[in-house]
Amino acid sequence: MTTCPSCHVAVEDSEEYCEACGAELSPTVAATEPPLAQEAARTLPTDDDLAGTAPTCPACGGEVAGDGYCGTCGARAPKRRDHFSEQPAAWVAAVCDRGLRHPRNEDAVALAADAEPGSRAVLVVCDGVSSSIDSDLASLAAARAARDVLVSSHPRGMGAGLSLIAAVIARLGAAADAASEAVLEVSRNAKSIAAMGRGAVDAPPLPNPASCTFVAAVVEHDLLVVGSVGDSRAYWLPDAGAPTALTLDDSFAQVQITAGVPRLEAESGPQSHAITRWLGADAPDHKPTTATMTLAAPGWLLVCSDGLWNYCSAAQDLAALVRETSSASPAAAEPLALAEALVSWAKAQGGQDNISAALARIQPG
Repeated sequence: MTTCPSCHVAVEDSEEYCEACGAELSPTVAATEPPLAQEAARTLPTDDDLAGTAPTCPACGGEVAGDGYCGTCGARAPKRRDHFSEQPAAWVAAVCDRGLRHPRNEDAVALAADAEPGSRAVLVVCDGVSSSIDSDLASLAAARAARDVLVSSHPRGMGAGLSLIAAVIARLGAAADAASEAVLEVSRNAKSIAAMGRGAVDAPPLPNPASCTFVAAVVEHDLLVVGSVGDSRAYWLPDAGAPTALTLDDSFAQVQITAGVPRLEAESGPQSHAITRWLGADAPDHKPTTATMTLAAPGWLLVCSDGLWNYCSAAQDLAALVRETSSASPAAAEPLALAEALVSWAKAQGGQDNISAALARIQPG
């Protein structure tokens, strides 16, 4: 028994084709790296890039010295992780920002996309749980691990219709598994460091092991599949017609909403951001809740953390915000500019949390 290289469903060694997705399983066929993986490797910032400080002082434009302070004005330079962006293709981009109140950025994004608009894309957002140890490391490791799994599967031979949907859902499950394992590895490393600090061979389990939320969206031409664990979200915001929240939060607030409490009241209560599922050693489970839809009209796919939607939760309100922001100028309707504008808008509302906004412009036909 092994797994299909395209959809990761279990298959027998003797099978030549995957029954779930139709992919060829012949060992004589050489595996080729899909364009998505090549694009991701080219555009994704490295760990060193995000761990270091910016080379230029944002306050005066002076050069930042090796100690992390500006040689001209003496201001401490921000870390690259405080605000970074990714744009693997012209139609897909994301911005991730520390916000105004948190001491570090515990959000993370990881993207990949083919150059052809509307063809293939992967958007992943993870939000580190602030009360856990090394949540910033966990979210970044999880986002990148999930992205790597999702781009490693070639859609060729995956079939169509229900077979394709089943294959993508299986890929999302495998991506969540990889993201979970990446978070667990962060905790294992932290535990090893704690043990060395005590001069012991081992250390007791960490009281608050690394943890984060998870949401991923996969675009396969006119098919969109999303999967989530926690309260990071995905929205479909069409240019015309009703916008849709594609994910359902695993949170105390959502429990209240389901029980009949008005959304505004539930999402502003003292436990509104308490999540009921997450990735981490103490997680109840990490199987993503999935949803699918056909992309038949032009619009925006938005994947974001609660640092954005906390100020604009309802799908219709987010759609109005995106419509107003993107119509300011032709340049404002570009994915990277729009993501920057949405992050700036959230900071203007108070910037209480880290903020992530990942966008894909869908223009069928």
